[in-house]
Amino acid sequence: MNTKKFTILHSNDMHGDFLAEIQGHEGKLVGGLALLSSYINKVRQEEENVLYVIAGDMVQGSLIDTEYKGISTMEIMNYLDPDVVALGNHEFDYGLPHLLFLEKMANFPIVNANLYIKKYNKRLMQSHLILKKAGFDILFTGIITEKVMDSLNKDKLISSFVTLEEASHEIEKICDVYKNDDIDLTVILTHIGFESDVELAKLISPTAGVDIIIGGHSHTILEKPELVNGILIVQAGVGTDQIGRLDIVVDDDTNKIVDYSWQLIPINNKLIEPDQKLEEFIKNFQENVDSKYNSIVGKLAVQLTHPIREIETSLGNLAADIFSERAESEVALVGSGWIRSKEIGPVITLKDFYRCFPFEDTLHRFKINGTQLKTIFSHIMRAENRNGEGECYQVNSRVKAVYDDAKQKLVSLKIDNTEVSHDRLYTISLQGYHVRNSAANLNISLEQLTKEGKPKMIAMSAQDVLLEHIRDNQNVKKQVEGRITYLQ
Repeated sequence: MNTKKFTILHSNDMHGDFLAEIQGHEGKLVGGLALLSSYINKVRQEEENVLYVIAGDMVQGSLIDTEYKGISTMEIMNYLDPDVVALGNHEFDYGLPHLLFLEKMANFPIVNANLYIKKYNKRLMQSHLILKKAGFDILFTGIITEKVMDSLNKDKLISSFVTLEEASHEIEKICDVYKNDDIDLTVILTHIGFESDVELAKLISPTAGVDIIIGGHSHTILEKPELVNGILIVQAGVGTDQIGRLDIVVDDDTNKIVDYSWQLIPINNKLIEPDQKLEEFIKNFQENVDSKYNSIVGKLAVQLTHPIREIETSLGNLAADIFSERAESEVALVGSGWIRSKEIGPVITLKDFYRCFPFEDTLHRFKINGTQLKTIFSHIMRAENRNGEGECYQVNSRVKAVYDDAKQKLVSLKIDNTEVSHDRLYTISLQGYHVRNSAANLNISLEQLTKEGKPKMIAMSAQDVLLEHIRDNQNVKKQVEGRITYLQ
């Protein structure tokens, strides 16, 4: 038996999480790219055959990344020197032309198998990579699917094979074309969410020879790998507080993994000292951002929190109430994923604000009937939408919605303490992203949204609406109050 051991380190959904955070009474430093870099370098020195890969969403989510539109992130990623990276949905946040610019900046390959330029039927990115390591050939490719492709709807140049079935066929196509090269190991880097990874593994034919799926997007923390249809599935949560480590033994004769172990490694200064050179490099970006954004823009009465996106939060209530007031709408829906901080305040600096609300977007008001409104709430509150992959929402104080998980139905929807009437018209405010993707995220088409009248553009920047309200209204207090209730 001709075997070889490999160590695959993997990250996903790093979201510009550059800096370590202090936790606990002992002041332990947790996460940050300087500590992560040291751990990667340590493993590269200790082990003979090491690969470091990233399964999408390197960019967006931090003020440094936003200020430099991903350029800072790509420079730092070049320092980390991953062997291969796959696209996530947030790589497109600054637009397709800018993504292609960032791709040219990268000193590492970015792979994707199923995004195409429509007119020419050509793949947008390099479809795959074959790495030669210790005499073994390792094939990598990347996949993204329709669940996380909504932001691309505004880029009409791009087409894709984005359903799970189509994605599995693209994988099988690449594996089939290159199987004669005696590929010893095949790894798929996905950015589709853990549950979709499981479904994808079930669809891939065993003849494709896929061994591993390294995933992202759902920010899933695993206790152990999932083994589905002979394929190992792993993911490493979110940010830089941890990194996945998969140690495998591969048989060159059978092209199979004959032994493996996986663990989620916590990144902190008890494990490793920071990489000083990278720390200084990041510090240069941080100082520029601090000098621009450290001014105080407002003060809340209490700290507001947004611990997870699937439930009502005090921070979400603040944003929804502000949008409802500004739009003069009875209902305001705010995408929970639009809010990127777990807490903010009481004192809010400009840096705090943009870290919490980094995404530019428009704000719109529509008129819809009660039946349509109930359709929306029935869709967004269903249990399968609260699995880490769905699009969840915060709502304003005029709304009280109750969903029964056991009955799988919306049992009550009240506006101003009155049950919604099927034939009455209601005003609803939405961010532009959710207007563009209303069919997928709200279960209502744009044609249905506009059926009862022409929509009104409320603001070009929902971000600015929030900022100016916080500046003008001091010591605001919000709490969780049962706007969204789930019966078990």
